Amino acid sequence: MAEKNIHFEKISLLVTHFNRSKSLERLLLKLKEIGISFHEIIVSDGGSEFDHLQYIEGLKKHTEFTLLTTPVNKGLGNSINVGQDRATTPYILYIQEDFVPKHQIKTAIKDGFEIMENEKAWDIVRFYAFPWADYPYLKPYRNGFSEMKFHLAPWYTDHRKFFCYSDHPHLKRATFPQKFGRYFETLSGDITEMKMCRSFLRNKGRGLYYEQHGELFEHQNTQDEPGQVRLDKRKFQKLRNNPVARSLFLKYRMLKDTMLLLMND
Repeated sequence: MAEKNIHFEKISLLVTHFNRSKSLERLLLKLKEIGISFHEIIVSDGGSEFDHLQYIEGLKKHTEFTLLTTPVNKGLGNSINVGQDRATTPYILYIQEDFVPKHQIKTAIKDGFEIMENEKAWDIVRFYAFPWADYPYLKPYRNGFSEMKFHLAPWYTDHRKFFCYSDHPHLKRATFPQKFGRYFETLSGDITEMKMCRSFLRNKGRGLYYEQHGELFEHQNTQDEPGQVRLDKRKFQKLRNNPVARSLFLKYRMLKDTMLLLMND
């Protein structure tokens, strides 16, 4: 017996895109194959090349969506801000274009949405983290989700504790900007993400995290459409084979992130 399709009338799907039109197509087709639909799909482009924009226009023959464009790249923060402004539903499911959803995501979105609908305490439900970036301090909740618990105390030594928020796939309320502010607009995705992480913590954000997130998404870049190599990723790649340097760097990172949080930067 075929699985039933699920339509989320109260959710807008927001996809940010930059020069990876085939990856965007893969994401949209996979969601359709899994049997998930939304009130609306918004594709917020960050100044892609003409060929990619032309290809995206062709995708409208098979999938209905709104394409938002800008003549120059203003960074991920701008793309998210513009997309959120256009959304017309109480909830936004955010996914970057280079993620590939798996069949289990249908149940996870349904469960996460129902929790947020019934329990107003939650600001975000996260569906993914890189394998090396699992949130370290979790309290089991239900349906595969755990609550992320932030502790500023220095004996909670895992630097990943600052990442309650992440720009990986997540569900949030459309009122998110009213509580946590708009995304900082710069060309550095790392700076944008970290500023929102700190805002989330300062404003007492509460979030759920799907522990077996590898069952929900795969982060996949092709040779033709490679990923954007961020500064932090380069640093960790260099430090991975030098335990002493890595330990010193993480201590510095902990101190820096703690001070920035306290300084309201």
